[in-house]
Amino acid sequence: MSAPHARPTPAPSLYAYARSLRDAAPDTPPPWGGHPLPDTARPPYGTGHHPPYREAREAVTRLLLARLTAPDTDRAAAETERALVATRVREQLVFPTAAALDHADPAAARTLARRLVRHGTTVHGVAAGLGLLARLGEPEDVPYLRELGALAETFRYVVAALDPLDRPGAALVWLIHRARGEELRRLVEAVAARDPEAVRDRLPRLPEAPRGFGPETARRVAEATGIADRLARTPEDPVLLAQAVRLLAKATGRRADQIEILRYDRAPALYGTVAERAHLLPPDPDHQARLLTLAQDLHSGPSRLLDWPPGRRETVLRRLLDAVREPRETGRRADWIRHTAGHLRERGPAAPARLRIEVAVSDPADPEFVETRLLVDGRPLVPEVFVHGPGDPPERLLDTGSLRAGTEPREVRLAEAYCTEGCCGALYVTVRREGRHVVWDGWRRPGRLPGLPAYRFDADAYDAEVARAEHDHAWTWPARQTARLITAGLRDRPGLLTRWGLRQGWISTDFGAPDTTVVTFDGPRPDGTGDPRQYLWRLPDDGRPSAERAAEALRRMAEEDPRTFPERP
Repeated sequence: MSAPHARPTPAPSLYAYARSLRDAAPDTPPPWGGHPLPDTARPPYGTGHHPPYREAREAVTRLLLARLTAPDTDRAAAETERALVATRVREQLVFPTAAALDHADPAAARTLARRLVRHGTTVHGVAAGLGLLARLGEPEDVPYLRELGALAETFRYVVAALDPLDRPGAALVWLIHRARGEELRRLVEAVAARDPEAVRDRLPRLPEAPRGFGPETARRVAEATGIADRLARTPEDPVLLAQAVRLLAKATGRRADQIEILRYDRAPALYGTVAERAHLLPPDPDHQARLLTLAQDLHSGPSRLLDWPPGRRETVLRRLLDAVREPRETGRRADWIRHTAGHLRERGPAAPARLRIEVAVSDPADPEFVETRLLVDGRPLVPEVFVHGPGDPPERLLDTGSLRAGTEPREVRLAEAYCTEGCCGALYVTVRREGRHVVWDGWRRPGRLPGLPAYRFDADAYDAEVARAEHDHAWTWPARQTARLITAGLRDRPGLLTRWGLRQGWISTDFGAPDTTVVTFDGPRPDGTGDPRQYLWRLPDDGRPSAERAAEALRRMAEEDPRTFPERP
C-alpha cells in the first residue's frame, strides 16, 4: 500500500450536512440526482498507485475487522476513516466489502456502523457504516439513513441499507435520484409531501414509454406510493385499480438485470386485490392486455415463484382470466389477447408435468419480447436460478433442436442476461441421454453461487414434450413466421449466402416494428474495399402467407447478390 493520504480538512459530518440542506428547504425534495457532496467529503486521489481489486478488498476487510470491537468507538471510527482514505481505495469497493464482513460481535459492529453513519465526514467512512448497517440496521437507524439518502454519492448505499427496514423510504430515495421526466418527478414530490390526493391525481399521468418507465421504476413507484395498501382500503377506486394493474404488469417485465416482481414483497397482496376487482375495469385493450400479462406471468413466469399460500395462485389466475373478455377490435394485439387467453384457459390448473415447455409472447403494444419458458415440476426454472435475463427465444432453443437429447452430451444455453452475455453472463446446461432417462447437469452460470442439482426426465416423456414444443407454432405471427422459415431455408441451403462470402446473422422481427421481418448478414463490401460490414434487409408484412414470402426471399437470394438488396423498403 502507498503512504497514508493527508486527512481532509475537518468538516461537519455528512449527516449534519444533509440535514442542514433539508432544514434550509423543508418542503422541497432534493434536486433530481441528489445534492452534491461537500468538497471535503472525498480526498483527491491524484495519479498515484491504486491497489488492485483483491488487494484493496483484503486491506479494507483487515482494517474494519481490527476496529469492530475497539473499546473506544469514537476513536475507532475516526481511525477507520483515516485508514480507509489512506488505502486509496474507492468507496464503491468499501460498501460491498463492509456489507459482506463476517463479524463475530454484531452489537459492536452495529455501534461502530452508527458512529460512522452519524458522524462520518468522508464518503469512505459513511460508506463503511452503511455497508455494516445493510445487514445490522434496526428501525432507529431509518431517520439517519433517509437524511443521507439526499446526497448524490451515498444514495445507492442508503437504498441497500433501507430496503430491509423501510421499503417505502428506500423506494422514495431511489426515485428521487433516478426518476426521469416531469410527471414522475411530480409524483415523487407528492409522495415526499405525504399528500395522498396529489399522489392519486398524478399516478395516471406517469409516462408510457418503456425506456423511461421500466420494471424497477414500476416496483419502486408501487412501494413508495404504498399502492397495495391504498387499494386494499379503497378497492372500488377505479383510478387506483387501473394504476395498480399497470404498475404490477410493468414490474413483471424482464427488461432489467433483476427480476423486479420477485423483489416486491407486496406483490401477492396486490395481485389478490387486483384479481378480486378486475371485473370493474372497462374492457378496453390496455386493461385487457395488462390483466393478461399478469395472468401469463402467474401461469409460467417469475410471479409463479412468489410466496403463495396453497391454492391462492390458482384462484388469482382464474379471476384474472375471468376478467379478460373477447376483444371487439381486430389486429395483432387483439389476436394476441385471444390466443394467449385461450391458451391459459386451456392449460388450467392441471397437475404439473415433470417438464413443460412454454413460449411466452409479451403484449404487442410493448417492444416485442418472446421467450422460451421451461417448467420443471410446475416451477419456472430460469427465473429460479438465473435472475439476469429471460429464457432464450424459441428460434434458438426449439427451431434448432438444441433441447433434443442425442447420444453425445450437448451444452445448451437456456438464458442470456438482458444486458448481453458478455456483460452479466448466461445460463448453460449439458443435455445428455442416460439409458431411459435424459439428464440435465453440468450447469454453468456467472457468480459464485451454489451448484444446481441434476434433473432427470423419463426419456420418452421428454422426447414427446420437446417434439410437441418444436411443432407448436400457434404463438407466432406472420412476420415472425416468415423470419423462422427464412432461417430454416438458409440452414438447409447455406450456399445461398456463402457463395457471396456472406455469413448469416440475426433473423427475426424488428424490435420496434414487429410486423417487419429483418434479415441480417455480414461480409465484404461488393467492391472488395474497406472493412466487412453488416447488411440489413427489411421485409414488411404485405398480407401474403408467410410461406410464400419466405420462399420469395430465398429465391431472390439464390438469384441476386444480397448485398444489393435495399435496406429499407
